[in-house]
Amino acid sequence: MAQEVLMMGPIPLAQAEELEKIFHIHRLWQAQDPEKKLKEVRNDITGVVSTAWFGVSGKLIKALPNLEIISHFGVGYDNVDVLAAKKRGVIVTNTPDVLTDDTADVGMGLVLAVFRRLVEGDIYVRSGQWAKKGALPMGRGLRGKKMGIVGLGRIGQAVAKRAQAFGIEVSYHGPKKKKGVAYPFHAGLEALAKASDILMITCPYNADTHHLINAKVLKALGKQGVLINIARGKIVDEKALIDALENGVVYGAGLDVFENEPDVPSALCRLDNVVLQPHVGSATAETRAAMAQLVVDNLRLYFEKAEVLTPV
Repeated sequence: MAQEVLMMGPIPLAQAEELEKIFHIHRLWQAQDPEKKLKEVRNDITGVVSTAWFGVSGKLIKALPNLEIISHFGVGYDNVDVLAAKKRGVIVTNTPDVLTDDTADVGMGLVLAVFRRLVEGDIYVRSGQWAKKGALPMGRGLRGKKMGIVGLGRIGQAVAKRAQAFGIEVSYHGPKKKKGVAYPFHAGLEALAKASDILMITCPYNADTHHLINAKVLKALGKQGVLINIARGKIVDEKALIDALENGVVYGAGLDVFENEPDVPSALCRLDNVVLQPHVGSATAETRAAMAQLVVDNLRLYFEKAEVLTPV
């Protein structure tokens, strides 16, 4: 008899169809009355598929008495109550590694967009300002700049390699110095910011990193400094960042994530010294398919052998 799996939100079609062939799937986000649907199936559910936009709360975990595994579609799992899951003995998996390169690419893309004014240049041409006003004001080069990476995990290290290819000097900050890493380590975040032209955020979001990037850090980054965030929006104090951008405390920012997605403050949208993206770090067809396949494989392996590939 097929296991009953509750899908909180969509994943790529090919892998969703594969799940349908293996398990009895309940698509909660498509239910006309999700609460009624949940009451109908709660005692049957043994697995859950969650996503970055459709998480799993402690309340939901409590409501599913036979839940055994949560297979999360994403590397970050801050919207899954992992503590509640562990207390219940529920396995939680995520999808690391497969999205590392694409996310790092977006990080460097944002660096280029801010420093070389790529988005402004596109608008400048399309709006006819080039013909009316002449050349776009000059941007800034990357060679010789210093990048401070906050969180030198898989994505942080991938960004570091790309940054070096542009002639950027790399240093980092984290809970502790990493063994076998040659990049200079800064124990203090403000010290890293002060030593950097680019502050790249790639750390996980948790209670310790909530608003880690605050007004003091931004002031230390300085008037020529650029903040890039490809991690989670709540790592940055958004109000402090808006103030810093509006008042010239920092030069600019490139943001793929925000505090209350998909709602982005109008103040950020009005600024021309910030480049905004709709959380597309892993948004390529190839990577999303690989992530979804890992979701499927974790569920299948767990119910076949009581093993998983990528436990949290």
